[in-house]
Amino acid sequence: MNPSTDPTQTPDGGRPASGAATDPGTAPTTPPVLYDLKAGIATITLNRPRAANALDLATKEALRDAVLAAADDESVRCVILTGAGEQAFCAGQDLREHAVNLREMTPEEIWSTIPNHYVPIARGLATMPKPVVAAVNGVAAGAGAALAFACDFRVLADTAGFNLAFTAAGLSCDTGTSWTLPRLVGHAKAVDLLMRPRTVGAEEAERIGLATSVVPAADLAEEAGKLARQLADGPTAAFAGVRLSLAYAASNSLEEALTFEGEMMRLCGQTDDHINAVEAFLAKRRPSFEGH
Repeated sequence: MNPSTDPTQTPDGGRPASGAATDPGTAPTTPPVLYDLKAGIATITLNRPRAANALDLATKEALRDAVLAAADDESVRCVILTGAGEQAFCAGQDLREHAVNLREMTPEEIWSTIPNHYVPIARGLATMPKPVVAAVNGVAAGAGAALAFACDFRVLADTAGFNLAFTAAGLSCDTGTSWTLPRLVGHAKAVDLLMRPRTVGAEEAERIGLATSVVPAADLAEEAGKLARQLADGPTAAFAGVRLSLAYAASNSLEEALTFEGEMMRLCGQTDDHINAVEAFLAKRRPSFEGH
């Protein structure tokens, strides 16, 4: 449908995440998370640019639902996670809302957001059976940085940066940071970034392994889209096998990893994509992957 005639679309053509509540204090047509699916690529956009795309309750619920929907939808072959606006990818937990919660809620109620929101979001990003690209358009702080770390690829605008600001707020870390960050930069560097939080600019982020690539801010959407298109046109089941194998190997022995690899190879070896790729190789033509 044309966006102007489709009541489910926002003014920029995106749709609110399924089941998402609208952002408190904004018009009903401005949901906190947008979900757009085109040609096998699902783009999930944090849509609170005036609040640095911070994660209030409505946003966390909508983001969780969007991530799980993309993970379960077999027509989705790649996911892009990004933020609206030019200033911030995601500032992490909305501290204005959190300050109210500290006054009005019990600790059990406040911190239920970890298992109810942050855990399924991080798990969904890190384990869905398809590649995930973070298009980091601005500063990513705290849980916002952790969202990007849970993705396979992090394409950064040259104006973007990361800040592991958890301890600056008197907190430890969440959203899978303790698992993803050391795997990207090593244990010692992870300790440094968490205990002495500072903004790591795009150039340094690429140098130490937090960024896959850095591009001019004006080119971010295009470059992230090109990468996502390449991945969406690839062997989706094989990519899922790689994700699972790397995650399994992180906490298991070599022998266990070898066994797991063998099982992933057996499963991938039964896909149409594998059979077609072998036939294409023998015929000296480029393979075409259908994702199964």
